[in-house]
Amino acid sequence: MKKLLAAVVLFITTVGTAQKNSILLGGNVGFTSEKIGESKLDNFEFSPLVGYQFADHWTAGVQGSIKNTKTASLDKTEKYKIGGFVRYSTPLYEMFSFYADLGAGYQNTSLNNAKGIYAGFDPGLFINMKNGFGLNFSIGGINYDNLDGKNDPRQQRLGFDFGKTLNIGISKNFGL
Repeated sequence: MKKLLAAVVLFITTVGTAQKNSILLGGNVGFTSEKIGESKLDNFEFSPLVGYQFADHWTAGVQGSIKNTKTASLDKTEKYKIGGFVRYSTPLYEMFSFYADLGAGYQNTSLNNAKGIYAGFDPGLFINMKNGFGLNFSIGGINYDNLDGKNDPRQQRLGFDFGKTLNIGISKNFGL
């Protein structure tokens, strides 16, 4: 757990506005807990990303995700994702920037060793607090994923959740 927390601190930053020849280190951390009657479900997710800002508005890189799900009556399951992303960002004002991420990749889960692909489009708003350090706000996006496990039916999901979710993150741009 200490290693995971250290990784969270290292990768919690992300960038809102791209500056040519700079590095993007970032990620998201999430936790949900749900209890219905005697049943309890806990989810923890850590999603780091690393990229290179090759033009004034464009970034390309690698993203990943580790998600642990624990249910009171079942064993813990883990879900992993690894893929690439492209980000376009543009300043709206000196303090605000708009960005949109397009990503896709491979995923698997420990439950029946299910494997598949994912893709997503997620727009957001960056608020620059000082020297490229600030807050990211996202209110959902469009996401697709599928999983095909041993002796399990194929799972396919298409989600359109604009306005249904709220993600807030801390961000920092590291220039070279």
